Amino acid sequence: MKNVRVNGDVGMDGILDTTWRLKVARKPGDTLVLTLADIKALPKTEIVFDFKCVEGWSQVTWWGGVRFCDFIEKYNLAPQMATKYVGMITPDGTYYVGNDMPSMLQPQTLLCYEMNGKPLPQNQGYPLRLIIPVKYGIKHLKRIGVMYFSNDRPKDYWAEQGYDYYAGL
Repeated sequence: MKNVRVNGDVGMDGILDTTWRLKVARKPGDTLVLTLADIKALPKTEIVFDFKCVEGWSQVTWWGGVRFCDFIEKYNLAPQMATKYVGMITPDGTYYVGNDMPSMLQPQTLLCYEMNGKPLPQNQGYPLRLIIPVKYGIKHLKRIGVMYFSNDRPKDYWAEQGYDYYAGL
């Protein structure tokens, strides 16, 4: 689909440049810092699925990126897989989600850098967003800046507004 609907812009202020980095907090005081090139060096996976919004609309879209489970394996994050949750935050800190580890590890969950065969546009979360087909769009964090692991439920922007924390389909 050429005109992909934008499902929100919280955490999307400003245009990111080449200084963007993904900070992966393995544990307190131990942070892995990655570039988009580091992520693109992993095997690419493509999926097409019906993205669903809690507002009642859906849209079939093509996505490309790295499977989260491949990312975990490449960067030796096996100890973190034993935690119950993954938290993600935009670089500006204004949008944040928490997802349960089993949903993150299902094989279609992507750290996505392409949409419809092209680089991810700014309004869709450039340079990197989460695509997690077992969840509604409120859990698909755009513009990931920080990722961390926890046994306690991470803060979640929309859960704080009264939506279901898990937002599963």
